[in-house]
Amino acid sequence: MAGVYSLDGLLVFGLLLVCTCAYLRKVPRLRTWLLSERRGIWGVCHKAAVIGTRLHVAVSMSCLLMAFYVLVGK
Repeated sequence: MAGVYSLDGLLVFGLLLVCTCAYLRKVPRLRTWLLSERRGIWGVCHKAAVIGTRLHVAVSMSCLLMAFYVLVGK
């Protein structure tokens, strides 16, 4: 149960949120349906999608490093 509140669990959750929202932003029908609102929980998804598309190199490198850490380092 201690793994739920760890920093690496929070980082994995944040990276998955950013990657998922950036992927959903690339799908035209989902973009207008889910990511058009900029307030509330959908606003958080919209901001995560913007971060994922603008910093795609940094986000992908972070995902690779986190995957290596989770699979090998832990």
